[in-house]
Amino acid sequence: MHIPYSDNKNQALFGETNKTVPLVYFNIINLKKGESYEYQLSKHESSVVPATGIVEISVDDNKLGQIGKRTTDVWDGEPEGSYIPTNSKCKITCLSDSSECFVAGGIYEKKLEPFLVLKEELDVVQYGSDDTKTHRKIKHILGAKHHDQVGRLLVNELYTVGAGGWSGFPPHKHDTDELPHETRHDEVYNYRFKPGHGFGVQIMQLEDEKEGFGYQLFNGSTIAINKGYHPCVVAPGYEMYYFTILVGLSQRSLIQSFQKTHAYQLETIPGIKDMIAKYK
Repeated sequence: MHIPYSDNKNQALFGETNKTVPLVYFNIINLKKGESYEYQLSKHESSVVPATGIVEISVDDNKLGQIGKRTTDVWDGEPEGSYIPTNSKCKITCLSDSSECFVAGGIYEKKLEPFLVLKEELDVVQYGSDDTKTHRKIKHILGAKHHDQVGRLLVNELYTVGAGGWSGFPPHKHDTDELPHETRHDEVYNYRFKPGHGFGVQIMQLEDEKEGFGYQLFNGSTIAINKGYHPCVVAPGYEMYYFTILVGLSQRSLIQSFQKTHAYQLETIPGIKDMIAKYK
């Protein structure tokens, strides 16, 4: 499913009872200095990640601290984030002139402890190459480092390294719980481009050996993935970013099923196996 950019007026793009990616919650919150936004998800653990601006996070009326290092866009510095336990009241207060925050949520029954993820605690992996047209960097906010502190929610930011190129390649899927070969993980992306008038394409191939289709992506596009293979590509001359939410049905660690026709390229793309291992 593709949702083109629009002012969502701080209303969830994928709410607590959505049918498209039922494991995922996703909202984008825009605030001006001094404004606050409160939410409480009864069945979802969540993470607040500022795309831009500085915000203060409070959980159940206790101040957790400040996060946010970027001013202009998502390329302007390192990300920071937070973990908000299930059924906890979260308050986001804007401390800068303005702020834009992603709120990523995942179904989880237990209530854990809240914490912040500062830039020094990011888990960063870079892989691919210019030769293979797969060069990219992933900044894990809630990744393997926080495996024992989080339920089934994975949150990261993905950047192409340089202009143009492919991501999510070789094509893979994660729509079926068939352990130990594949896990069911619902996924949501929010895309940004540099310069802002850039574009990309999200390919969706729902079944192997059957023709797929594509969505043209622009700044602010949101994609929800619940089935099939889903590589994407950015046009020459443009850099691409996407905020990524993954939520597992039965476990946090992601096991991807790579399309057999193209899986041999797991041996030719530098560093890709190290990248796969980070989704724990």
